[in-house]
Amino acid sequence: MPVRVLVFAFCLIAGALPALAERRVALVVGNSNYADVTSLDNPINDASDLAIALEGLGFEVFLGTDLARDEMLSLAESFGATAAEADVSLFFYAGHGFQSDGVNYLVPVDARINSGADVPDQTVTMGDIISRMERSDGLRLIFLDACRDNPFDIDLPDASDGLARVGSAADFLFAYATQPDNVAYDGTGRNSFFTEALLSHIYTPGQDISDLMINVRKDVIAATGGRQIPWDNSSLTRQFRFDTSPATASEETLLWQVAANARDPALMQLYVDRYPQGAHVGDVMAFLGGAGESATRNLSAPDSDEQAERLWKLAQRSRMRPLLEFYLEQYPDGARAGQAQRLLQSIPRAEDSTPGGICERLATHPRDSTARITGVPFSQLQRNAVGAIQACSAAAAQSPELPHYVALLARATIAAGDIERAVTLYRQAAERGDLRAMVSLAQLHESGTGLPQDMNRALELYERAAEGGSLDAMINLAVTLFEGRVVARDNARALSLLQQAAEGGSAKATFNLGVLAQDGVFGEPAQALDYFRRAAQEGEHQGWLAAAILLDEGRGVAADPARAASMLLRGAAADDGTVIAQLTGAPDQWSRETLRSVQAQLAAAGFYDAAIDGLAGPGFTAALERWRNGGFDAAALVD
Repeated sequence: MPVRVLVFAFCLIAGALPALAERRVALVVGNSNYADVTSLDNPINDASDLAIALEGLGFEVFLGTDLARDEMLSLAESFGATAAEADVSLFFYAGHGFQSDGVNYLVPVDARINSGADVPDQTVTMGDIISRMERSDGLRLIFLDACRDNPFDIDLPDASDGLARVGSAADFLFAYATQPDNVAYDGTGRNSFFTEALLSHIYTPGQDISDLMINVRKDVIAATGGRQIPWDNSSLTRQFRFDTSPATASEETLLWQVAANARDPALMQLYVDRYPQGAHVGDVMAFLGGAGESATRNLSAPDSDEQAERLWKLAQRSRMRPLLEFYLEQYPDGARAGQAQRLLQSIPRAEDSTPGGICERLATHPRDSTARITGVPFSQLQRNAVGAIQACSAAAAQSPELPHYVALLARATIAAGDIERAVTLYRQAAERGDLRAMVSLAQLHESGTGLPQDMNRALELYERAAEGGSLDAMINLAVTLFEGRVVARDNARALSLLQQAAEGGSAKATFNLGVLAQDGVFGEPAQALDYFRRAAQEGEHQGWLAAAILLDEGRGVAADPARAASMLLRGAAADDGTVIAQLTGAPDQWSRETLRSVQAQLAAAGFYDAAIDGLAGPGFTAALERWRNGGFDAAALVD
């Protein structure tokens, strides 16, 4: 029999978040080591790691790992009693699960099922959990990372792959690791693809749960080449945010801010490694090349406690092991040292990476970036092609059910110069449903590289990839339909494809919808502002500048100098220097009111002490540079 661990975690981590008015409770179960069926590598890790995250977000956590049926039901009953008084109750399950006759069954580690008649007494139904959650009048959130094949070698009535869709009353959200009736993967690293994506986004400040699920879905699609698509069904009647802190900036922007303040070469290198095409790569290379002192010498380091908290928040949100190690080196007795040590234990070291993890790090396409893997440009892959081919070959052999590793091997192979072999690999992956392979093959057909130029075949591949959920394919098809050169112009379908890509999380598609709305081609001009803001929040930095222009000029929306200034300052912190060049090189392009608001907000951050007169000058430029290079402070903004 497996060793069973039953852990009850009721303690909240003091000071992890601003005071929450709502009471939060979670039941988290991970079953890995089964007595009678195939064991799973990751559910215990998934449950334990999510429990740590939820505790940091103010949840009372009931954690159980490798539970027998009686233990699962007992823990569920304890959870249900507490959930009855909670504003938010959450259930997470990782392990074996299956459906039979439309009912979802979760499998305890001691389950022994020899026939369909054994199922009710050997499993825990979703209804057993839901009935306990229904004692609460609050929000009920259910996350199921259990959409796997029936693990028992028997025929069950009306059995299907994965889990069945569950209907619900108001204020339930069901989030599945993949679509109903489909199978999810256990993952090739410490966590499953679904749980890894959930952990990567759960600490994003101010993010509504619907946006969280979009980001999770986008990451899992990218990581599996479209073979797994998370799905959710919501009847929530109000918004819910795991992290109720005000929205700040992207992880990329905040890493640069922390590195610039610390003036630490290791953190600078971490930025380049993490974001090889990032907006601040030029700043980092200047620092590492010896010019860094002049670039940052005027920065005023924040109070030590404030700087420590800023570093901790980013490390907790990003789950970057080097940041956690840096925090503990700098603040061994810091307020978050215990939490940092605990989180550090759950994040593998780079040298412990699996072949799949190494393959992803070396060969992922930048357009398939996730919160954990940002992708590498082709020129960088060419320098590491041999190592990437070795890792991806091993990953493809170890995980034959995942054709995405074959697609990554193809990208590494073409980077090594073997186009013929790469085409063969891309075809193999595409035939098995990998979206990146389909898009890459389409691009090769489009350009005539390694294949006969064939626009019709390229369009067929784009269509197939778009149907499977590829955002790139949707955008490429939309452009083709707008242009009307290869096929008849179809603006209506092109717009529909852009909308679909935007809803799926494509910042580029969202920005383009903003341009079309601004120009009166699509929707209303007033909608352009929301599109630009959303695009900027999703990583299209020029969205901040575009939004600022609308607010400054009152184009399609009421003029609002203060909000325009906030957009400009967010852009100044995030982009490659374009916003500052606009403000200092062409100040006459902006209203005096907006420039005064920029100065006022810089003054509130402590960087500007000259006259607030809307005139550009040396003090204004210096304040903007200080803001960009380590001084970003969301609290100083008025939006």
